[in-house]
Formats: sequence, C-alpha cells, structure tokens
Amino acid sequence: MGFFDKIKAGLEKTRRQMGGVFAEFTGENEEFYDELEEALIVADSGADTAFRAVAALREKVREEGLRGRTEINAALVEILTELLSVGSFELKLETKPSVILMVGVNGVGKTTTIGKLAAKYTAEGKKVLLAAGDTFRAAAAEQLTVWAERSGAEIVKHGEGSDPGAVVFNALTAAKARGTDIVIIDTAGRLHNKANLMNELAKIRRIITRELPEADVETLAVLDAVTGQNGLIQIKQFAETAELTGIVITKLDGTARGGIVFAIAKELGLPVKFIGVGEGVDDLMPFEPKSFSEALLS
Repeated sequence: MGFFDKIKAGLEKTRRQMGGVFAEFTGENEEFYDELEEALIVADSGADTAFRAVAALREKVREEGLRGRTEINAALVEILTELLSVGSFELKLETKPSVILMVGVNGVGKTTTIGKLAAKYTAEGKKVLLAAGDTFRAAAAEQLTVWAERSGAEIVKHGEGSDPGAVVFNALTAAKARGTDIVIIDTAGRLHNKANLMNELAKIRRIITRELPEADVETLAVLDAVTGQNGLIQIKQFAETAELTGIVITKLDGTARGGIVFAIAKELGLPVKFIGVGEGVDDLMPFEPKSFSEALLS
C-alpha cells in the first residue's frame, strides 16, 4: 500500500463524514457550509479551526467564482494545507550526535514510536542509541530492548526505579564515545503527580543541554489520535515544560478522527512530524500537509 493509500485508510472515519457533505453538494448554499463546518468539528479539528476554514472557503468561492464540486474540493485542500503549515516538518538532526527526546503519557504508543524511528534511521545507515529513561513503568526498558534488537540500535538502560537522569547522562556519554549519530530518549509518561513528571522532564533537558550544548535536539510529544481533544490537553501540559519542537500522532488507523492535526496547528503552533497509520515498522510516515488534506477529502 502506497503513502497516499495508507493515509486514506487511516482517515477512513473522517473521510466518510467529509464525503457525505460533498456528496450532497449541489452548488454554493448555506446548508453545505453549515454541514461542512459541523463535519470538521466532529472530526476533532476544533470549532475555531472549522469556522476559519469555512469562512476562508466562502471568501474563495465568492472571489474566484468557484462552482463545481471539484473546484470547491481543491480550494478546501489548499485552505486546509495552509492551516497546517506551521514550522518545519523535517527533523533537524545535523549534529553528531543529535538527540530526539520523546514525551507523552503512558499508552499513546511512545515506546513503539521510538522503535519505529530507530528502525527508520538504522535502515538509513545511521548509528542509533536508545536511552531507557522511563525507569518507573514496569517492563518499559525490556520493551525498548526488544525494539533495539529488532532495529539494530544500541541501548543504555538501568534497573527499574533508578534515576532517569543517570540513564540519560550515561547514554549521552556513550554516544559521544561511540560516534553515535542519533540518541533517542524514552521518558516516563506518568509519575506520582503532574509536577513530579514535569520536573523530571526539565531535569533531563538540563542534562542534555549541559552534556551536548551544541547538539540538535528534537523534542517530540506523542499523541494518540483516538483521544482527540483530550489528548490535546495532555500535549499542552508537556509544552509548558518540555520545549516541544513537534508532534507524532499515533493510531490513525481508520477509527480515529484525523481533524486533531488542525487543532494542534491552531492551539499549539507546532508541526506534526510523523503519523502512525498501522502496526508495521514502515507505518510511521513523515507528515505532509498537502497529501494529508487531499486524502482527507478524497
């Protein structure tokens, strides 16, 4: 299955909602705009994003005299693509080593995403080292070890309950000594309370800055697409502490509502870097705003 087809399959639920609106389109009318706005809201795009998209479409239709369904569809693709165009969608990993710091609550697919990223970069010939910084969740390090073996990456881990900062320090020290290209750091998704969790992340950031002051650092928050707006609230909490550079959306497997990407762009001003559309190693794909918008409306 190709790139476009995978996105289409992952957006099945939202595509059906949007398709129903366009199927009833018979020319510019208020009912069409109302239904389109409602479909975008139901797709988890957020009310403000839906309003802005529909208002922009109204104006475009009026100014350019658009009439046919194909023209309207193309215009909406252009508008949605523009709404998603915030920041760079490429990871900046030019230094040696570079760091990818992964954050997110338990259960969103963070460890699996790390494994898929490790597989992607080792396949490109990069030397990858994983840091098992989630020392609080039972079996987190073991799960990461399986991915390290599967992908051909190295791993640094300590015992359960040990200091995550020490794991990160040792991993960065090893990376410098071994000529590692990319260090990917797993972090805890849940501690005794939110303050403890955020303090731990802030400490890890300080260690990275101290040990690799010149390194490129990407801090990616992982969001489960199925959680929608609730997941967005979680991401906002991480953004307050973790200096996020981008988002990875997982579990976009046909049951989720894909409009959450627009809410992320609007609320956080952060680019989505990758989307996960399945369980396979190659189902974590770089995010492309135009392809996503086209698939959403296909």
